[in-house]
Amino acid sequence: MTMSSKGSKKRMSVAKDTKGTVKRLLGYLGAYKIRFIFVIICIAISSGTVAYSALFIQGLIDNYITPLLTQSRADFSGLLHYLIKVAIILFAGVIASYLYNRFMVVIGQGILKKIRDEMFSHMQKLPIRYFDTHSHGDIMSHYTNDTDTLRQMISQSIPQLLNSVMTIIVVFISMLSISFWLTLIVIAFVFIILKVIGSVAGRSGKYFIKQQVSLGDVNGYVEEMINGQKVVKVFCHEEQAKAGFDLKNGELCVNATKANSYANILMPILNNIGFILYVVIAIVGGALGISGVTNISLTGVSVLTLGAIASFLQLSRSFVNPISQVSQQLNFVVMAIAGAERIFELLDEDVEEDDGNITLVRARKEGNALTECQERTGHWAWKVPQTDGSTELVEMLGHVEFHDVDFGYVPEKTVLHDITLYAEPGQKVAFVGATGAGKTTITNLINRFYDIQKGTITYDGLDIGRIKKADLRRSLGVVLQDVNLFTGTVMENIRYGKLDATDEECIAAAKLANADGFIRMLPNGYDTVLSGDGSGLSQGQRQLISIARAAVADPPVMILDEATSSIDTRTEAIVQRGMDALMKGRTVFVIAHRLSTVQNSDVIMVLEQGHIIERGSHDKLIEEKGKYYQLYTGAFELE
Repeated sequence: MTMSSKGSKKRMSVAKDTKGTVKRLLGYLGAYKIRFIFVIICIAISSGTVAYSALFIQGLIDNYITPLLTQSRADFSGLLHYLIKVAIILFAGVIASYLYNRFMVVIGQGILKKIRDEMFSHMQKLPIRYFDTHSHGDIMSHYTNDTDTLRQMISQSIPQLLNSVMTIIVVFISMLSISFWLTLIVIAFVFIILKVIGSVAGRSGKYFIKQQVSLGDVNGYVEEMINGQKVVKVFCHEEQAKAGFDLKNGELCVNATKANSYANILMPILNNIGFILYVVIAIVGGALGISGVTNISLTGVSVLTLGAIASFLQLSRSFVNPISQVSQQLNFVVMAIAGAERIFELLDEDVEEDDGNITLVRARKEGNALTECQERTGHWAWKVPQTDGSTELVEMLGHVEFHDVDFGYVPEKTVLHDITLYAEPGQKVAFVGATGAGKTTITNLINRFYDIQKGTITYDGLDIGRIKKADLRRSLGVVLQDVNLFTGTVMENIRYGKLDATDEECIAAAKLANADGFIRMLPNGYDTVLSGDGSGLSQGQRQLISIARAAVADPPVMILDEATSSIDTRTEAIVQRGMDALMKGRTVFVIAHRLSTVQNSDVIMVLEQGHIIERGSHDKLIEEKGKYYQLYTGAFELE
């Protein structure tokens, strides 16, 4: 079971703030207030026509059909006018139904767009820690399954619920206008119906919530298997993968089956209760009419007529059916609220904190003096606020220092211990060590993907905690082992490093990275569209594009995180030439498993279990015959 699924199950075990969730959802209706009022008016008209269609029968029988039976020469003119009037009213109801459903679709899609925009915008502000601890498939389910339940609720369930409630009210008043006695029978049956609904719908709602959680878990597992399909096949793990999916899919099946079983049996039960009510009213109404029992209604005291009984029978059906619909829609509402709670959990995640006030600006250098400017000069400076309200410009050089840094991803486990190091502008600093030694963690701290618990990290003499994260990261170029290319042209992928870069700058960056040659051999050169993370390219070609992407940003500090570890030695030589060109004149931090790529480093640091155990140049470390010497000679291998 993944971490995310465990977390989801834990969240589902605690009490939910259903009232708060509903209130929050209703807040999104504010932008559509006028349209929603129009929807309510249309629903009221539609509900009124339902009651009128039943009362129409009473007028038809008592005022027209029965009198016509006693006439020797029947006059149908009055009946014709009555039927035309009824047809016009019912047609108005049809138009009202069409309009409110149409408007609710527009309102629903507008709200969903806003929610998806908010989710995506908020997701961009979340710390890396969130994505490290949550399944990507589960995150994706917020945009798909959870929003789909909201769509169904807003565009279908809400209007149907409003229509049903209004219909119940209007029909109930209409029944009272015909007979108090028959209405009492209906009320008695309503108590039975509500008891059944409370028993069945409560169980159904519980499993609908579990269904949403299981669905997110399945999505997360499928996403993992798709990303790791090569690994699955290499290790012949297909059967185990299927078994894992069967387990999660089986859990989803159980929850979905129980949820829908309870939901599906509800309607037949309520329909049969409605049929029984229909028969009881017919018998009791007929008996009251035949015996001449005084009938009391909102319209006065009289005797039950045939038309009144026929209308009441129709009204009883119009009264029970909406109750059944309410119970049915409540299941979807419960499921939608569960989806909304998951969405709001994402929206309520704490964003990445940024207390920095130092910004990065373009600068013009005249002698030793710096002045801020808007045009490109090739110089950058840190704009440092002073206590008196003024600002000071500090030239950005790429001087990075660690002072007694301790760090742990979780408080109870420290992974870096007392790290002290410095990188002068233009120096190449290499980190070597076994997997888990803390190499990548150090580079994550430079980016401020994570904040340290102890010590300080300075950049050009400035505490990086004082630098705005966006400006800090803009000054850093990163080339990762796992290359991520986006759907778009090769040119657009290179320009991703600096969105305002010209085509000439992108081509120059590609030439610097040694990528121009193969790019021009692609079907459309720089305009070739890449998709599926650049699946049509080799690993080396994808890496060269990522190097070009970093090169176009022209940062003073570069981080190369095992950029050549997954490519062959011939391709590595090509990529290495591209990286050497990229590293020239920059402060560079290199993480590498292949020691051949770091021999020319100014300083090499050997890490072991979060400690720097050796440091120095290649020649110096060879002379010391320590751990680096063992790694280089093969006496000890990196794991």
